[in-house]
Amino acid sequence: MKTKITLVLAFIGMITLNSCTVNEDRVVNDNDTISEVFELKNINFNFNSTDGYTIYRAFTPQIFASDVVLIYRLSGTIDSNTPIWQQIPRTLFLPEGELDYDFDFSKEDFTIYAGGTYNLALTPSYINNETFRIVIVPGFFSNKGSKSVDYSDYNAVIKAYNIDDSSVKVLN
Repeated sequence: MKTKITLVLAFIGMITLNSCTVNEDRVVNDNDTISEVFELKNINFNFNSTDGYTIYRAFTPQIFASDVVLIYRLSGTIDSNTPIWQQIPRTLFLPEGELDYDFDFSKEDFTIYAGGTYNLALTPSYINNETFRIVIVPGFFSNKGSKSVDYSDYNAVIKAYNIDDSSVKVLN
């Protein structure tokens, strides 16, 4: 009889121990949740007959397939400390015609395009010495509630994703 009671207690003990869980509060290095900002400063668009005016850069290292890229063009300044960032895609209506800035991206690279309804060489100030900010927003954030962000507002994006843009890395 003692053996049966011992076996039953051992069986109950095993079930109890197997059903226990441990809450570990350890921090895991989660590299895919880092937002970043890069800058292309005073850069000229390159021209080729197939794609028109473009700026191409590869991501080194590659970004995650779930990440999102936002690109902003420096359209002016209020003063030396207050830049005006304009999200692209963007259409500018100029006396010469329409000028469009657009871009595409993959996890490996991105391309910024300038096109229009006229010969862009007539307005070199819109294709030479341009400055762009490239913001990488991890796809991880899309699962974190319905936080609404005005993506057209560079400063709102920087604030929403806790990005420190005081030392933006300049890409060549």
